[in-house]
Amino acid sequence: LQSSSDRESTLTILQVLGDLLSVGTDRRICYVISKGGSEALLQTLVDTARTASPDYDILLPLFRLLAKVGLRDKKFGQKALEFEALDVTLILARKNLSHSQNLLHCLWALRVFAFSVTTGAMLGINGAMELLLKVITPYTQKRTRVIRAATEVLAALLKSKSNSRRAVNRGYVAILLRLHQDWHSHDTTNSYMLIRRALLLCLRHIANLRSGREAFRAAQGMEILFSTTQNCLDDKSLEPVISLVLQILRQCYPKSPLPLVTASSAYSFPVPGSTASEPPHVLTEEDFEDDGEEEEDKDSDSEDVKKEDDDLETDVNKLSSKPGLDRPEEELMQYEAMCLELSCSFEELESKPGDGLNFDKTQYASHHHILTAASPKGLCLNKDQISWGQEREVPVQTSLLSRVKMGRSNIHLTSKKGPGMNPYRNAQSNGLGIGSSGSEISDIQASFKEDAWDIDAISCPRISASFSNSARPRETAELIDKLLQTHPTHVAFHDPYLYMAKARRTRSVSDFTMTAFPDFWGHCPPPSAQSMLERKCGVQRIKIFEDVRRLIQPSDIINKVVFSLDEPWPLQDTTSDCLRFFSKFESGNLRKAIQVRELEYDLLINADVNSTQHQQWFYFKVSRMREAVPYRFNIINCEKANSQFNYGMQPTLYSVKEALLGRPAWVRTGYEICYYKNHYRQSAAITGAESGKCYYTLTFAVTFPHAEDVCYLAYHYPYTYTALMTHLDILEKSVNPKQVYFRQEVLCQTLGGNSCPLVTITAMPESNSAGHLEQLRQRPYQVITARVHPGESNASWVMKGTLEFLVSSDPVARLLRENFIFKIIPMLNPDGVINGNHRCSLRGGDLNRQWLSPSAHLQPTIYHAKGLLHYLGSIGRRPMVFCDFHGHSQKRNVFLYGCSIKETLWQAESAVGTSNLLEDVSYRTLPKVLDKLAPAFTLSSCSFLVEKSRASTARVVVWREMGVSRSYTLESSYCGCNQGPYQGLQFGTSELEEMGSMFCLGLLILELKSVSCSHQLLTCAAALLNAEESSLDHHLQRCSSNATSNSSITSELDDEPPCLEEIDYGTDSSSDQEGSFSELDRQIQECAFHRDEGEEEEEGPGQGRKAIP
Repeated sequence: LQSSSDRESTLTILQVLGDLLSVGTDRRICYVISKGGSEALLQTLVDTARTASPDYDILLPLFRLLAKVGLRDKKFGQKALEFEALDVTLILARKNLSHSQNLLHCLWALRVFAFSVTTGAMLGINGAMELLLKVITPYTQKRTRVIRAATEVLAALLKSKSNSRRAVNRGYVAILLRLHQDWHSHDTTNSYMLIRRALLLCLRHIANLRSGREAFRAAQGMEILFSTTQNCLDDKSLEPVISLVLQILRQCYPKSPLPLVTASSAYSFPVPGSTASEPPHVLTEEDFEDDGEEEEDKDSDSEDVKKEDDDLETDVNKLSSKPGLDRPEEELMQYEAMCLELSCSFEELESKPGDGLNFDKTQYASHHHILTAASPKGLCLNKDQISWGQEREVPVQTSLLSRVKMGRSNIHLTSKKGPGMNPYRNAQSNGLGIGSSGSEISDIQASFKEDAWDIDAISCPRISASFSNSARPRETAELIDKLLQTHPTHVAFHDPYLYMAKARRTRSVSDFTMTAFPDFWGHCPPPSAQSMLERKCGVQRIKIFEDVRRLIQPSDIINKVVFSLDEPWPLQDTTSDCLRFFSKFESGNLRKAIQVRELEYDLLINADVNSTQHQQWFYFKVSRMREAVPYRFNIINCEKANSQFNYGMQPTLYSVKEALLGRPAWVRTGYEICYYKNHYRQSAAITGAESGKCYYTLTFAVTFPHAEDVCYLAYHYPYTYTALMTHLDILEKSVNPKQVYFRQEVLCQTLGGNSCPLVTITAMPESNSAGHLEQLRQRPYQVITARVHPGESNASWVMKGTLEFLVSSDPVARLLRENFIFKIIPMLNPDGVINGNHRCSLRGGDLNRQWLSPSAHLQPTIYHAKGLLHYLGSIGRRPMVFCDFHGHSQKRNVFLYGCSIKETLWQAESAVGTSNLLEDVSYRTLPKVLDKLAPAFTLSSCSFLVEKSRASTARVVVWREMGVSRSYTLESSYCGCNQGPYQGLQFGTSELEEMGSMFCLGLLILELKSVSCSHQLLTCAAALLNAEESSLDHHLQRCSSNATSNSSITSELDDEPPCLEEIDYGTDSSSDQEGSFSELDRQIQECAFHRDEGEEEEEGPGQGRKAIP
């Protein structure tokens, strides 16, 4: 082509190249590029165009080839600049403004040039945008193919910030808005939707600049796009246009600070030894950041660079070295007192309940309802055998083994709820509680009216009410006493009287005087699991349009603060019919409530104490609602960039009236749920980060089950510190002290003055003989911790299942006690849990990032937990397994994180060879076992990589410093499962507790599969399975074939699918398809097929080729 001198040869070569490159794959085009094809085509273009009379028979096929090749050549823009092809093409376009076919080909070439941002900027300097605006006319049915191409070129050019800045300065924003308005109003049949879309793309790129957004708002852009689109939201044929309108509206919505007096938490705590902190920064209009502008354009057409995961630790020395002790060795001896099972002679078998806790001797109701080991809470029944709140005697031989993954009975499901569905209605009318009958329920219903009970007083009783001997407030105490006498709660392992006694000893930063009714009364899981909510398409866009309506049509906006921790109480007008809110109770978190419209409220949750961040957990009381009325709640200061609320998860609700009617349960609730980025910002100066903080809105609607009820709403099923302490006391009293060694003591005191409990569980020795005592003392240790992150309440429910199972008389539990000693710290962050934090301790730091060098004064629970582990290692009793229970907000199912040097180096593609590295591969055994046992567990989500950012977590430190190869984090989803028997279901507390028991079973199987397993244990296990020892593996492998066949499906389910709607609205939005190769290829190919059909001057929507626009 470059050496061709005559016209016919050039045409022939172009014809052959066109035929070759129009079929097959991109490999042909890439080969042409590698052989200098781009340069040859560009040189031919320049040479031909610069002749006295350019030959368009050559130029048109040449332009088509340039467009096709240029799309695949990452350096095409730079090459075009070097060959001066930009100027040549612009000159040809100007000469052909009235010749559609020639102009169309020039525009295709310009579009390809504009894919390079730097080349696009050069085109802008040379007047390309002015040229294009001459081509883009108001609505017409003529030259639509050319107009479409011109708008697409303009959109590509405006990706350059210098071009966008030039467009703003020359008033193009108003012109583009008028053009869009004109095309939208006249194109009633949506025949030219792609032209309208390209005009919107131009506006969206301009809106990436602050000046662009200001010009857009000044030109009434918000009002124009809102009015032109609000009646089209349900029209699926307009989806490409509506999605862009939404992005522009969200991008141009004025940014503002949160409606709070300070970014810091409403609660503060003076940390011992710290200097006096500065007063909280008061938020002003300047305390938010709009998106900045880049002064220079950055090219996006550079060579692809493989992104290396910089967070993976690739330093073999750091991975394999064992750091020295972080404290004097003699200090470890203090933990000897926490391991009395190793020195006790067991002559004084009757240990005092709660020894070491120094709690008051409290008299409370008899525990006739405490479950025996053979009861449902021992996890020996299938769900269809358990009625809500009922307990039945069950034969002891029914064991946990009947509940392994492939041995499940049918799972009861509740239907996907819509606006008119009430989750409580799924409960059976009978079986609501022990001894409750239809007449009793009727009596309770009648008593609401006859006794004129103060539902508000009942719903949040004062902690000072001791029920039996208090003088104030006597009325409330007597009322709740009466309630408990007429209708006992009968919640397993719970006692309201004991709960209140424990609550009086719980210390909070703000000195809570109330306790939440659900925590006091108890929770009994519903008999059936709830399905994930099926998300209705379009929910988010409707909500965003409502947000925009607030800005441009504020006539119905109330904006009344009805609750605030920052302002004097009470704020709420008792005469108005607005909802009432409250959150000053243990684990409560609601900072402010603003009534936006009659039935809509903006809610702000509190940052962690001594922090300005970690807004995710919420738990609050709401009252004075009407029945069958949909209320909408918008939590507007969430922090995470995405949430399971976009994938079927619902918040939880507890109704006081339902509880008094015999259904005391947290249930999933809410509909029209979505989670998206909003317009609130916070400056980097306040957050201390490199850039400002964005916020996200969780919005959901709730229809409450009763009028004038009191309900509690929470992010997940709450589990308070007081609930734990109550649970431990009841567990201790429920065990047979001659068979079960159950000891609770204080690991340490927290910064807030609360006791961090340490629990030891094992089997009592058969006798005081030396042999039996030695057998006990030689049992391996298992160490389990939980709730280092307060907002991960699901971890406490898993821990609850673990504790209850370990003390039960289930045969598996008995074997575990006889062969292991369990050291359990069920709540590593009591202060955070008590004060409603999501992530931090009272010091404002993440305790799970303090394991490398914790302070005894600032992180006492971590310091002493690590000290206990060091002590066990120093006496040769290093734990077989260490596991820290957590909750996960981004993924589904339950899974483990572990540690592996080889897998980390392999994943990072490290140059360090791993063939000479020795590693105990048994870290993979427990996850594999759990994958076969537990319905909620999936191996495909497990990871064994060691990240630099996780170097100071419990998992990594215990693995590296203590040498525990099986050191794990167990992650439980807040949402539910997308695999296995629970696929499509949200987790309830039953499923979480079951996971705790399955984890215990996994520990037993892990030991049975180890080479060190004793013959006696193998014999007992084989007898338990009613088979010989060799059949154990068969029992575990019975689902392996099914697991293998589904392995590909499971791996696909690991990552979340794209959200139905844009959560964010960044410049790399997935809806921006103007750079699609296939679409431009299609246009070029179509034009090539019809190049002999003449001009298209009069072509309209009804004349043949309707696909043109």
